[in-house]
Amino acid sequence: MRPRSYDHRVDVAFVKGHGTENDFVLLPDLADRLELTPGLVAAICDRRAGIGADGVLRVVRNRAGSAAPWLMDYRNADGSVAEMCGNGLRVLARYLVSAGLADPGQVAIETRSGVRLARLAESGDVTVELGAYERPDLGQVQIRVGARAWDATAIRMPNPHLVAFVEHLDDAGDLRVAPGVEPGTAAPDGANVELVVHRGPRHVAMRVFERGVGETRSCGTGAAAAAIAAGHVAGELPSSTPVDIRVDVPGGSLVVTVHPAGTVDLTGPAVLVATGTLGGDWVERHAPDLAGQSSLSGSARASAPVSPA
Repeated sequence: MRPRSYDHRVDVAFVKGHGTENDFVLLPDLADRLELTPGLVAAICDRRAGIGADGVLRVVRNRAGSAAPWLMDYRNADGSVAEMCGNGLRVLARYLVSAGLADPGQVAIETRSGVRLARLAESGDVTVELGAYERPDLGQVQIRVGARAWDATAIRMPNPHLVAFVEHLDDAGDLRVAPGVEPGTAAPDGANVELVVHRGPRHVAMRVFERGVGETRSCGTGAAAAAIAAGHVAGELPSSTPVDIRVDVPGGSLVVTVHPAGTVDLTGPAVLVATGTLGGDWVERHAPDLAGQSSLSGSARASAPVSPA
């Protein structure tokens, strides 16, 4: 069953939110009718000609019997599909509770990486499950920015990350261009790159260049990757008890909890900033070919779209 055709001339509601200043445009699409194209996503995320964001979160109500009642369809700012977005998952959970679509407590959300649980109250920080991490052995890998290079550690969370420890966070300059990866075979599909400094016991700070976005003020899975790499360097991971590591990002602070089984939780703020509508004519100009596109290209789910909300 394919999504029904979408009338581009109808305004599209949106919510703007952020998690430690990693900002998103949420598109509540409870009936699973809105079809996203890379061009439309990129236009929405354009900070001068669109709303402006690091990515788009389409919020879908799953049909009865699905693995979770809600689906997060996340796209990077360039329109590409991402496996997971930790900050976005927190913002989506906050939206569901604030909109009265879910009760405070525990909310199950389906992602391209499987079902993840969010824990939150009426207000305050949100904790989300990110799943288990992996440390693939890629041999010697280096991150290069200009004439400078650093050894990097590969972490999958589950999207690919390369973590490099540096002396100062400004060592990489303005990060307007993606850092080079050597050898190129270490990240054939690209990777998120974290530049990390130690701040103290179980405390690091980082900058991040996100694949498909650029440098951002925060990255949830990137913070997890930085914390995991730091924990292994310090000899504190793996551990028989949960390990909490604080990660400072330009947009604030996050807490990463690594459990004995290798699963990871991420805790931090999730802020809803504004609501509004995308004009139907504007949507039509930026997505004239929607009728022939699939609503969930690269989607995690194989189930049919839900019935109308």
